[in-house]
Parts: sequence; structure tokens; C-alpha cells
Amino acid sequence: TLPRIMEAFDAPLTSAGWLVTAYLIAMASLQPITGKLGDRLGRRRLILGGLVYFGCASIGAAMASGFWMLLFFRIQQAIAGAILLPNGVALMREVVPEKRRASRFGLVGSAMALSATAGPPLGGFLVAIADWHAIFYVNLVFILPALLLGWRVLPIHRASQGGSSFDLRGTLLLGIVLMGAAGLLILNAERLLSSIVGVCVVLAVAVYFFWYEWQHPDPVLQLRFFCIRKFAAANGAVALSNLAMYSTMLAVPILLSRQSGWSSTQTGLVLTALMATSVIFAPIGGHLADRWGRRWPAVCGLSLFSFALLPLALTGGDVSIVMLVCCLGVSGIGLGVAGAGIQTSAVEAVERQQAGAASGIYATSRYLGSIIGSSVLIRLLKGNGEEFAAVFLMVTVAAFCSVLVSFGLRDRPEH
Repeated sequence: TLPRIMEAFDAPLTSAGWLVTAYLIAMASLQPITGKLGDRLGRRRLILGGLVYFGCASIGAAMASGFWMLLFFRIQQAIAGAILLPNGVALMREVVPEKRRASRFGLVGSAMALSATAGPPLGGFLVAIADWHAIFYVNLVFILPALLLGWRVLPIHRASQGGSSFDLRGTLLLGIVLMGAAGLLILNAERLLSSIVGVCVVLAVAVYFFWYEWQHPDPVLQLRFFCIRKFAAANGAVALSNLAMYSTMLAVPILLSRQSGWSSTQTGLVLTALMATSVIFAPIGGHLADRWGRRWPAVCGLSLFSFALLPLALTGGDVSIVMLVCCLGVSGIGLGVAGAGIQTSAVEAVERQQAGAASGIYATSRYLGSIIGSSVLIRLLKGNGEEFAAVFLMVTVAAFCSVLVSFGLRDRPEH
């Protein structure tokens, strides 16, 4: 859709890219905050409110008369998504019995992967028969039944208001730190070297933020969660594995685009190998995590993911198309098997009433992995073809590090 939007608003590629980048940064920054709000205010009202908010933002984006208005409503969509996701995860932690929890997370993970796979073809079809406005209007087709279903089935739980006021200062500081760090990451190398003052400012604010949050009785970012081994391990594993996965999904199309005879449709079909196997094996991974405990499906799945990427690292991506599809397909199997165990372990590491804060931090760790991976990828790809060896080496090292970190997961919840 971006080429159509660029043409409609006469926007350059660098500006149009912010429609994607700003969304990711807002999602990464806000989920710890909105998860914490869910702990205090209850899940139902935030989930239903987030759906309404997303629908209104989608209508605003579809009706935008200028590029900056469209960007504004894209950020509103991100805010709504940040409200929905951590509270949906926390709600599952609260209502699903422990012995079936990982399998349910596996089903949700499979549905999300299926949606991510189906979204681009649907978007391409809508743009072909209508215009870019259609990809925003179509959200109402999904939001309205979700809203009605949520109103009917979402449980009403008593909110935990807590004994202290909401951490507004910590909320503002968290947004400044994450957005400032993301801004530095997307700068090119020359500008980064000339922006040493900006780096120092972000570091100083980060140090103050961490000190303030550690002292606060009810912080928006509960740093003490990272003193819990399995919570820290789950966040490390998802950040490293997402760094590897998103870097691979971005590098493969660039690699194929430099080879003659590849269309965007064919490249998309190659990437489908990774997503399709993840859809199939995510529920299986959840069932295994309920049966064997959280740790070993995660360790085995991430190990399979890592070894599947090894041929790309050893050859610099210079493999046959059959081998490439096999590597991506097996990688998807590994990610599908591992995902539910990692996520379930993260939300089980804390008390039930703190599940929203935990799921928000977990989501931010996942997004940070993808943002860092894509930023480093851009720096590594310089145009001569040889840099793909460094890209796939980085990907494989990150994947193997995720295996080592996942050994810190515990098999069963303590709460």
C-alpha cells in the first residue's frame, strides 16, 4: 500500500516509512504502561475500549486528507493495539487453568501467525480493487464482531486499584527513553557519530528512569520482575529469537531481489514457508508445554530454529531455493514449538494481579528485538552482496543465544 500512499500525498519514501516505524515504536513504548493500567482498572473495559478506539482510528486514517493526518491516526491505531494486546494476554493468564494455559497460548499464537500471513494478500487484493483507503475501512469488518463477542463473553473482574497513585512520571520517562533510543537506532552511522549529545541525553534520562522506578512503590515498569530468573529468561529468549526471525524475514526478500527472475509474489511465497509451519506447530508447542513443562519445548524449539538457520550462516545465504525454503520451513517449526512455552513462562512468573504489567514488558522485549534486528540489518547491507554472510551470522548467533537463555525457564508456575 505504501506506493499508493506516497503517490496520493506526494510523500517521499523516507516519510512513508514512518507509517510503519512510528507504529512499531508506539507499540513497544506503550504496552508496559497499558498492561499496568489493566492491572489497576480491569481487563474488560480496556479491551472493549481498545477495540472501539482502534475502529475510530481506522476510520480517521481512511478519511485522512493529508500525509501527516494519516500518520497521526496510524499512531492512534498503535495506541489502541497497545491497549488490547497485553491485557488480552493477561486475561488468559487469569482465566485459563494452569494445566491448559500453554496450549491456549499456542492456539492464540497460531491464530496471530495465520492473521499475519493472510493480511498482506488481503491488503493487496483490496488495494487492487479499490484504493489504499480500503485497508483501513476493512478493519471495521473484524472489529464489530469482535466487539460484540467481547461484550458478551469477557469476564468482569474486580480491578486492583493499588495503594499508591499511578506512576505518571515513570510513564512519561519510559516513553522518552524508548522513543529516544529507537530514534538513535534508525539514524545512519554518520549522523549517529555527530549526535553524541543526543546519546548522552538518552543515557542520562535512562539512568534517572531506572533509579526512579526502582525507588517507586508501584512503578509502571517493574524492574524487580527481572530479578525473577524465568521472567528474565523469557524476555531474553523472545527478544533474541525475534531479532533473528525479523532480520531473516527482511534479509531474504532483499537477497532474492538481487537475483534475476524473482517477483515480489514469488518472494512472498518463499517467506510463507516460515509463517505456515509456525501456524501449524504453535498449538502443538503449547500442548507439549502443558505436558512436559515450559522449559524443554522452548529449548528444543529454539534449538531447531537455530540449526535451521546454520546453513544460511555457513554459506552467506548462497543456497538453492529448495534449501532456502527448507531452512525457513524448519525455522517456523522451531518457533512454533517454542513460542507458547516462552510466553506462558513470562506471565506465570508473577502474581496473577500483576500479569498485565508482565505481559506488557514481555511485548516490549519482543518488539525491541525486531527493531534492533532491522536497524542492524540496514547497517550491514551495503550493496555488494558479500554482507549477507554477516547478516546470517548475526541471525544465527542471536538464535543460539536464545537457546542458552531459554534454559533459565522453569517448568511450572509458582503462583
